Parts: sequence; C-alpha cells; structure tokens
Amino acid sequence: MSLDDLGPHDIDTEAIELDYDGHAIEAWHARPEGMPIGGLVVIPDVGGLRPLFHDHAARLASWGLAVIVIEPFFTLAPEDRGADLDARLAQVKDFDDELVIGATETAADWLVVHDDAPSVAVIGFCMGGMYAMKVASAGRFDHAIAVYGMPHLPEYWKSPTHQDPIAMIDAASNPSPLLAIFGTEDALVPMEWVDDLRAALTRVPKSEVVVYEGGEHGFVHDPSRPTHRADDARDVWRRVFTVLGIERTPSV
Repeated sequence: MSLDDLGPHDIDTEAIELDYDGHAIEAWHARPEGMPIGGLVVIPDVGGLRPLFHDHAARLASWGLAVIVIEPFFTLAPEDRGADLDARLAQVKDFDDELVIGATETAADWLVVHDDAPSVAVIGFCMGGMYAMKVASAGRFDHAIAVYGMPHLPEYWKSPTHQDPIAMIDAASNPSPLLAIFGTEDALVPMEWVDDLRAALTRVPKSEVVVYEGGEHGFVHDPSRPTHRADDARDVWRRVFTVLGIERTPSV
C-alpha cells in the first residue's frame, strides 16, 4: 500500500457519478466523519480509476480530507477503454482538455457542496499529473500537485483537442500554485522539460519543482511497480501533506 499510516479519522467511502456537459463521470468518494480540513480531487494515471486509487482515497480521507478520484476515461464506455497500457496510451490522444478540466472542476464543486470542503486541491500522477498542470492554469484550485506529469505535450498525444501544459500556464492570468515532482531518470519527462516548467512557474507564487535523483517514472504512487522508491516516495508524500495542510506526515 502507498500510505501505510492511517490517520485518526473514521471514514466513509462510496462510488458516485458526476455529470459534466452531459457526460457521466465515474468517481470514488472518501470522506472523514465530521468536517474535513479540505478537499482533494485525484486524477489517476493512464490505468484509470481502480482499487489502488480507492485505497489512496481512503487513506487520505483518514487524515481529514474529503477526496474524489475521477475516471479520466469517462468519455469512453468501459468496454471501449483500452485493455492494456499501450491501447490506453493511444486513446489519450482523443481526450478533450475542456472536458477533462471541466470534470475535475465539477468534482471540486461537489466536494464544496456535499462535504463543505473549505478549500480544494488537485493531484495527478503521470498522465493525471499532466492534467493537474493543465487544471492549474484555470486557477480554480487552491493548489495543484503534479507527480511526474508531462510539462510539454508528448508528440504521440498531440491533437486539436490537446494544449501544451506549459503554454496553458504561460497564458493563464491567475494559475493555481503548483508543486511538481520529477525523477532524473524518467524516460517520459526530459529534464529540459522540467527546466521549462521551472522557468514558467517563476511568476506563480507558492510553486515549487522538486527533482529526485535516480527516480524513474512511477517511483511514488504504486509500490507494486519495480520503479518504486520507498524513501523518495515517503519524502514526496511528506511534501504533499504539507501542501494539503495535514500536520502529521505519513510513511509510505
């Protein structure tokens, strides 16, 4: 499991369905008993909504957060979603930024209305990290966290419905603060892209880019991956908890 330490709160979890622009969005909701200290929208990696992220949501909720994990492939019927990683990677090209950002903001609004979340952040991993950067450009969230997201749009995802994440941040009038996490050995994120993001964030207060020496893609959020690095992951979650206003840091 990714967050070994449970927090002090009892929690409730449930599958929910959101709606944005006529699209049904599958989602997983977890919340603590009592008032949450804040809300968090989670955008998964290309594997989508699955038990790994149910567990993340539950453990984050035990620390006082109201959490929604969205299914990023919501525009496709379940039977049409790629059955393996390569197929899903190919389908991302057909995503529409407006729809994914809108779905993420819809989840944030749900947390405010239904859970009385006093603030809402967003976190994403891999593809979801790329979208966390895009969402940050809209300025809706109190903070955005991108864990090995792509700062530039990869060639294989370029399409008329995709914009470049850094270009969106550059064009934004009031983007959300961004914590961006990378590893030096990430084959999907060249260090030149990380440098470009760091330069773009110089005008975005409370933003930070953190690079872990030796980290490969996927080193934080899924302990079953061979690239997982427990010590680095522990430090990443410490940083995430600080951004989210959680006083006690988890072990990973």
